[in-house]
This record gives sequence, structure tokens and C-alpha cells, in this order.
Amino acid sequence: MTRAALLLILGLCAAAAGAETDPAEAARAAAGQLEDAAIALAAANEARDRVAALTDTVKAYEAGLAALREGLRRAAIREAQLGRQLKAQEQDVARLLGVLQSMSGGPPPVMLLHPAGPTGTARSGMILADIAPALDQKAAVLRRDLEEVAILRGLQESAAQTLRDGLKGVQDARQQLSEAIADRTDLPTRFTDDPVGTALLIASTETLEGFASGLTEIQGEADPAASAAAADVFALKGDLGLPVEANVLRRSGEADAAGVRRPGLVVATRPAALVTSPTAATIRYRGPLLDYGNVIILEPEPGLMFVLAGLDTVFGEAGQVIPEGSPVGLMGGGSDEIDAILSQSGEGSGNDRTETLYIEVRENNASVDPETWFRTNKDS
Repeated sequence: MTRAALLLILGLCAAAAGAETDPAEAARAAAGQLEDAAIALAAANEARDRVAALTDTVKAYEAGLAALREGLRRAAIREAQLGRQLKAQEQDVARLLGVLQSMSGGPPPVMLLHPAGPTGTARSGMILADIAPALDQKAAVLRRDLEEVAILRGLQESAAQTLRDGLKGVQDARQQLSEAIADRTDLPTRFTDDPVGTALLIASTETLEGFASGLTEIQGEADPAASAAAADVFALKGDLGLPVEANVLRRSGEADAAGVRRPGLVVATRPAALVTSPTAATIRYRGPLLDYGNVIILEPEPGLMFVLAGLDTVFGEAGQVIPEGSPVGLMGGGSDEIDAILSQSGEGSGNDRTETLYIEVRENNASVDPETWFRTNKDS
């Protein structure tokens, strides 16, 4: 064996790199989450509080689908990485095979002899004894990589049915949730809605600020026995989760593409995502407003309002007092398509978050930065 061939073999053996945790495991765990959500949906009809049970079920489906997306994304990235590695090694592997074939070209008795005599034969045997384990190791690494590629490819091919079942399940859960909320009669009412006064306010208002300020003056007949929050909501300031699973697009005061600056927070959500109340609150208004689409205004306590704008569907009625975590609406955008999810699985660019929710917080009729109330990744 030539020195060049020996160096080639040893170089190939040293090139093997350790892989990270199997990304396919994340996708398998996500599929398990979706199966658990399906079981929860079947049990929701027997729950004492169907709205709460269905809310948890929708969130479980959304979390499972999000995890499956991420698992598929990681699997696609890993498959591409392995493909590039194998492609880059094609020439070296071919050269190695050529060396091995040349070694096996002669009859076995001749291969045991060396032109330099017994000493050369002994040295050659020692070199081969050192190389053999390295060759076995390299073969094992290549075999593992090829098997991983096959597993990842098979996982992505089989994901379509899992996604189909998950998407149908979350659609059913959202439909049942809408029906359960419509049938709900156990919520206290803090005040009686004044639809005429609200309609006049909408007609005479040109800004969200003006509408929110005027809303405090047309509350109607209040019921002091109904309380929106059981504890001082200001104690939770800065520690509230966002009302929907989302990424921040624009922060308070940042200009949009048209140069418009708003005091609220704009977040990107997935289509049809469930929006919930961050605290116990009174629904002060729900419905279309100006150019904001469907809006729901929550009042955790007098002087404080959370404005959520841009929903497709809004739940509840003005005057109702809802518990923390209650569903208040759904985002638009329709349902996800399986092909779209699979096509985006290798991107990891957040293109699946196509809907936007506007969040504004008002204290004593003045806008404040929502990030003083809600937890966000301010470094993003």
C-alpha cells in the first residue's frame, strides 16, 4: 500500500463529525402531542366547563402543530446537511474503493508477500492491522448517515397524514369552542351594553384613541357585584404573557412600511390562532372598528384597557366578565394547507406567521408601551 493511500484512509476516518440530537425525535414527540390533543378533544364534551376544556384542547393542538413544524424543519435541515456531506465525500470514497480494489486484485498467497521480503511483509501487515479498525469506523459512520437520511426522508413523507389529522382536529376543536361560547350562560355581567350609544360613538370617532376614551363614558347601568379581577392586576404588570402565541413584528413607536407609527405592539401569528384574555377582565367592546378589523377591548379594572385589534372572529358580549385565559377570538387567514407546511419545513423563516394582531394598552385614557405589561423578547 502506498503512503498516499494510507494518508487518504486516515484522513477520511478523521473527517467524521458528531451529530446533534436526532431532529426526528422532535417530530415524533410532536406527533404524540397531537394524539394527546385528539384524546382531549374527545373528552371535552364530558367536561364540566366545556369552554375551558376546549380552550386547552385548541392550545394543545396549536402547540403540537407548531412542534411538528419545527421537527420537520430540523429534519429537512439535517437531511440537507447529510446530503452535502455525502456529496462532498463522493470523490474520496471512490478513490478509497479504488485502492481497496487494487489491493484485492491478486491471489491471496501473493497478497501476503511484500517485494521487500519478510520485513516488508511484516510491516505491511502491521499497517493493515492499524487501518482495519479505522476503515470499520468510517464504514459505520457512512452507514449511520445513510440510515439517518432514509429515516428523515421517510419521516417527512409520512408527516402528511399526521398533519392532516392534526389540522382537522384543531378545526373541529375551534368549531366546538365557538359553539360552546355561544351557548355559555354562566358568566357574570358587569354592566348592560348600550348598543345605541356605542354606534353613535363609532360614527363620531376617527381614531382608536378617541373611541377608547369615549367608551368609558357610555358604560350603561353597572352591576357593582360583578368584579373583573380577583386581585390587583397592576401587581402582574410586566409579567403577562401575550394573548396569542406570536413573534413581535413592530414595537411601540416603530414605523411601518408606510411610515405610520402607532403606540401599540404588532405581533405575527399563525392563521386561525386562538387569542385569549391575559387577565380576568370585562369586555368593554367587541366588533369592527375603523380600519382595525374586528376589535375586542378588555378592561381588567377601571382605568386600564387592553385593546386587541385585527381578529377575524371575536367571542363574548360587551359587559361580560371573563376569567383569565378565556378565549376572546380567532385570527384570520383560514386553515393551514398541508402542502404549504411541508414546503416551508426547510425554510425556518417564520413565513407561516401570516396574520398580525395589534395590541394597545391604555392607562387612564393614555397609551403606554405594551411591553411594560407583556413579556416579550426585547432583544429580538
